[in-house]
Formats: sequence, structure tokens, C-alpha cells
Amino acid sequence: MSTESARLREMIGQAGRIVGFTGAGVSTESGIPDFRSPGGIWTRYDPRDFEFSRYVEDPEVRRRSWQMRREFFAAAAQPNPAHLTFARLEREGRSPGVITQNIDGLHQDAGSRTVLELHGTAREVACIGTRPQHGVPRGCGWRAPWEWASERVEAGDTDPGCPQCSGLVKSATISFGQMLDEEVLERAAALARSADLLIAAGSSLQVHPAAGVPLEVLRGGGRLVVLNDEPTPLDDAAALVVRGRAGEVLGAVA
Repeated sequence: MSTESARLREMIGQAGRIVGFTGAGVSTESGIPDFRSPGGIWTRYDPRDFEFSRYVEDPEVRRRSWQMRREFFAAAAQPNPAHLTFARLEREGRSPGVITQNIDGLHQDAGSRTVLELHGTAREVACIGTRPQHGVPRGCGWRAPWEWASERVEAGDTDPGCPQCSGLVKSATISFGQMLDEEVLERAAALARSADLLIAAGSSLQVHPAAGVPLEVLRGGGRLVVLNDEPTPLDDAAALVVRGRAGEVLGAVA
């Protein structure tokens, strides 16, 4: 075990209120492709298809989006040791929850009960209204499990509409150009401030405003650990930086 990993083990042992903050690196360890790397999503889909405005304007973009989601779930990804570590800390009463940039629901599969999903969830779909503007969904409030859309696409409906108001239906994820849910963002910031130790694992910490959330632990008087296999903009603010893959490190440390 490296010196940094040994120090992380010591910090986890000393902390009584640990919050996890996870990014795409945690998902890729479970076999979910990220956007930018070779073989990632952007090598097979036009990056512009992930813009909220294009989804609203173009039914062909919506058709491709549903196809991509079907591929996403066909991977049948499973939680890895990073997910399981944060879930165990919560079960033991040593963590109030986890904050994630990921949309896959693997933290819940691992057993975490309090999961704040900054970028939404791919496991649900939601009405976004007939003509949402400025990146703000303006739907009727209808939501359903992902399977609702999957069944309709399978039956030949390439652009399923809301059964309540006939508005557009979209995966309940945050697309580029779409506003984050302010309530979720505020709850995440408060959760980070309440921690005495926040472990930012598998995130490049470059996508804002989510990337600023880990700094809230410092405002609350706690300590920040950055666990990532590449440098991040928050390394200088961290009490400890550990280079490595989140699942491998946490599985060995915790």
C-alpha cells in the first residue's frame, strides 16, 4: 500500500462524518464508457446530440438519444468497490450520504440510501413540456421509470410523448445547456459542508457548477481528499491527494 493510501486509511478511521463525491471514473470502473476517452460515447455519437436545445428542436436527435439509452442499460453494469465502500460507511452510521455526478444509479444498487444526483438519473424519464426554453424543462411534472420509454421505443414509437400533457419526454438527466436542479445543488452543498471528511473520487473536478461542491467541505471546517488517476484543479486545496483508480484504492483502503 502506498504512503498516500495508508494516510487515506488513517483519515477514514479518524473521521466520523464522511461524504463521498463521485465522478465518471467511478462509473468507468464498472464498465460504463465515459464521453471523451477512446471508445467513449463521443466516438459513436455526435457530441452536439447531448445539447438540450437540439433535443428539443430535432426529433431525429430524440430518436438517437433513446437508442443510446438502450445501449447504456444493455451493459448491465454492477457496483464496484468504490460504490460498496460508500454504502458500507452509510450503513455503519459514519456517512450521511454520497453526492454524485453520475447518472447510472449504481450507488443505490450498492445500498446507499442518501444519493444526491447532480446530473440527474438515467433510470427515469420526465416530461419537459412542449417547448422548453433557456435550458429549463417546463413539463407537467410527470415522471416514470426508464422502462416506460423503452417499451414504447421497442413497440415502434421513436419519439414517445407525455401521456398527461403530450409534451416532450426526456431521460431525467441533465444535458449540456440544461439547468441543474437548484434544490439538489443546494442540498449537495449543505451535505458537503456538514462533513468532516469529503472524498472526491474519480472526478476530473472540471465540470461546473458540480465541481465546486467539494470545496464546501472546507467552508464547514472539514478536510478534502482528492482520489483520481489524473491531476485536478482542486488538488492544491486538498489535505491529501491519492493517485489511482477509485475502486481499486478504496477497496484496498476501506
